[in-house]
Amino acid sequence: MSATRKSPLYKVRRSKIHGFGVFATRAIRKGTRVIEYLGDRISHKVADQRYEDKDEDDGHTFLFIVDRGVVIDAGVDGNDARFINHGCDPNCESVIEDRRVFIEAIRTIRPGEELKYDYQIGRADSDPANVDEIYACRCGAEACRGTMLWPARRPKKRAKKKAKAKSRAKSGVKPGAKKRARR
Repeated sequence: MSATRKSPLYKVRRSKIHGFGVFATRAIRKGTRVIEYLGDRISHKVADQRYEDKDEDDGHTFLFIVDRGVVIDAGVDGNDARFINHGCDPNCESVIEDRRVFIEAIRTIRPGEELKYDYQIGRADSDPANVDEIYACRCGAEACRGTMLWPARRPKKRAKKKAKAKSRAKSGVKPGAKKRARR
């Protein structure tokens, strides 16, 4: 390799997080545009049709929503960007520019470190009850949300809300109503 040509920024290999991952082969400086997310550019309707028979409990996907009209399916003609795993404490972020998606370093990444960005997969009212299990996060970060979904559900808060609702029901206060302060 000539002195003017740099070694590749990354290598794809097995990951402890999930399947394959993308790992830095040399230091990647903050602000570096590492790779463009490529694949078949399709409409949301086509994406839905393409995967309508997919098992509901399979959260593995290479779909990236660009905007209201375009989805990139990296499962068709995709590149190495599809192997970048989710992380709750990411070192990269996705940047959409001119309807193209780029993965950029948000801090300096050390050689051997796995590249990760927060997928922030949206929630829908039609999600199955076990959606957090389907999209469980295995990033291992200290502040891991436990899910690739955004916003994360807070089971402890829901338990508190349920207890509060039960308390209100016993006191005759309707859920959602404010209690009047006692003086």
